[in-house]
Amino acid sequence: MYDFDKLAEKALGGVELTNEEALAVLQCPDDELLLLLHAAYRVRKHFYGNKVKLNMIINTKSGLCPENCGYCAQSIVSKAPIEKYSMMKKDEIVEGAKRAAKLNAGTYCIVASGRGPASRELDIVASAVKEIKEEYRHMTVCACLGILKPEQAEKLKEAGVDRYNHNINTSSQHHSNITTSHTYDDRVNTVGIVKNSGISPCSGVIIGMKETLEDVIDMARSLRILDTDSIPVNFLHAIDGTPLEGTDELNPRYCLKVLCLFRFINPSKEIRISGGREVNLRSLQPLGLYPANSIFIGDYLTTEGQEGLADKQMLEDMGFAVDLEPLDREIAKAL
Repeated sequence: MYDFDKLAEKALGGVELTNEEALAVLQCPDDELLLLLHAAYRVRKHFYGNKVKLNMIINTKSGLCPENCGYCAQSIVSKAPIEKYSMMKKDEIVEGAKRAAKLNAGTYCIVASGRGPASRELDIVASAVKEIKEEYRHMTVCACLGILKPEQAEKLKEAGVDRYNHNINTSSQHHSNITTSHTYDDRVNTVGIVKNSGISPCSGVIIGMKETLEDVIDMARSLRILDTDSIPVNFLHAIDGTPLEGTDELNPRYCLKVLCLFRFINPSKEIRISGGREVNLRSLQPLGLYPANSIFIGDYLTTEGQEGLADKQMLEDMGFAVDLEPLDREIAKAL
């Protein structure tokens, strides 16, 4: 029986796991999974208590993407029958923030397909964010618009964007097996540009794309080096019509082990269970909240999420409470 509590002590002490220890987490015997989850929860509880952060996505531009990412229904190589539309109007994006507020989502994520934003698209997002910030001072606004230039990041920062998401998605070694229309370094450079602008960096991964265990460990370590504040962990929901159609490598127990690994290697960071949560964790979704402290509510980009009331019930059943963002706390104190 492996002593996973020693890994919790290392994580809490700021010491990174060895490769052997990381492999032990991913290869944890199923009958020791609860012991692993307990150790990971010790770390999660130290930094986040029993709170869960809620995030909501709006897909402001669907499809029409020139990139060839093998997992994505919106890419140029995808034959998936998805809805395609150009950039939403500003008022539609602002209306989405109202829905997020009603769902008690602390973070509103404005996402658009494409390699990077055109000037017109950036102007629409910046204008919408300014209006959202005027009406919802408490709401964290995250943008995910693709590869950024420094001046574009500065414009988003001036508009009031709090966080910017640009996932590394996979390891540097495996990246060319997933897409060739941009490089791994393109993604890492965008995270650096975001950090330099003063926006909180968000970057995560997609698990289940035929990567090795060593690739998964490398992803977790890379995000530790990048020092991103928020780490979305997606589990591949293979969509018919994409190059990864039919890929089915995951089971709920392995997904939980991956979440524990990311918690141990990035102990103080927001670990968010993201796309594919419902279809891969299935009945074990609640257990994911022991290592992770954040989830998406509502639908994803081209796939449906769990019904909102079910998420609310899940949190209540587990004894978790919705985490208020820092600005929420300031407002609460003022009331």
